[in-house]
Amino acid sequence: MNIDEYDGERDASAPIDMLEHYFTALGWSCERGGDDEIISNFQGSWSQYELRGIWREDDNVLQFLALPDIRVPAEKRAAIYETIGIINEQLWLGHFELWSSSGLVLFRHAALLENENGLTLQQAEALVEAAIEECERFYPVFQFVLWADKTPQEAIAAALIETQGEA
Repeated sequence: MNIDEYDGERDASAPIDMLEHYFTALGWSCERGGDDEIISNFQGSWSQYELRGIWREDDNVLQFLALPDIRVPAEKRAAIYETIGIINEQLWLGHFELWSSSGLVLFRHAALLENENGLTLQQAEALVEAAIEECERFYPVFQFVLWADKTPQEAIAAALIETQGEA
């Protein structure tokens, strides 16, 4: 089944079920970590991303995480924390974090699903696409800080140059 075939089935489903249908329709492998968790992988332009949905039924909250392959050594954490702060000022949905225990950078967004109908296909698409787009947009910024010793401001300026016209 591809996403166009699934498009007709826009009824809301249990959040993890809907994410599983969405990932499967895109041809992405995924595995369930029980009724309340799903994990998939996506090959982006810069990195392989682990995508993870975690459902908290008690709170009606779906937490969606995208983990780019970025590990931050201890000596670079202060610069990455500053970078994350500047990046997060620019985001409307979700935010980047640095997990102190593992040094992993991740993007996280939580969706409050108030209705008992669950997650719609449109909501699933929005969650996944927003996470991937932000990871793809800011991946080079993290790399400039980690590997080119750029300041967060220099890294953002270098990575987010908008070109005009055609070459």
